[in-house]
Amino acid sequence: MPTTNTSGRRKTAVARIYLTAGSGVVTVNGKDYKEYFPTLPLQYIITQATEVSGTAGQYDVVVNVAGGGVNGQAQAVRLAIAKAIVELDAEKKPALRAKGIMTRDDRMVERKKPGRKKARKRFQFSKR
Repeated sequence: MPTTNTSGRRKTAVARIYLTAGSGVVTVNGKDYKEYFPTLPLQYIITQATEVSGTAGQYDVVVNVAGGGVNGQAQAVRLAIAKAIVELDAEKKPALRAKGIMTRDDRMVERKKPGRKKARKRFQFSKR
């Protein structure tokens, strides 16, 4: 029985997943993924890795996700599932990479600078 655990990250969200052979049940923080991620686009992001790799309905996934917002959390879960699938079957990697699922999106929020309103916004300039 193939089993693996991996992690995925996006912005400040971190997802730890446990992938086991099963019937395709996805549990996120103790809830069904459709309850945790109520909108269809987020649900699509969660299932995208299994659909692209052709393993939909073959694995049960238990997810612990923390930090960030719902979109970052969904993308972190997608990356973790993709990494786990590749760990079990390396032949699935080219299909996942072609869709951009294997790449960790490392864009983060830029920090606020001292003497400014936000990261780049300046106070209004007055000549006189």
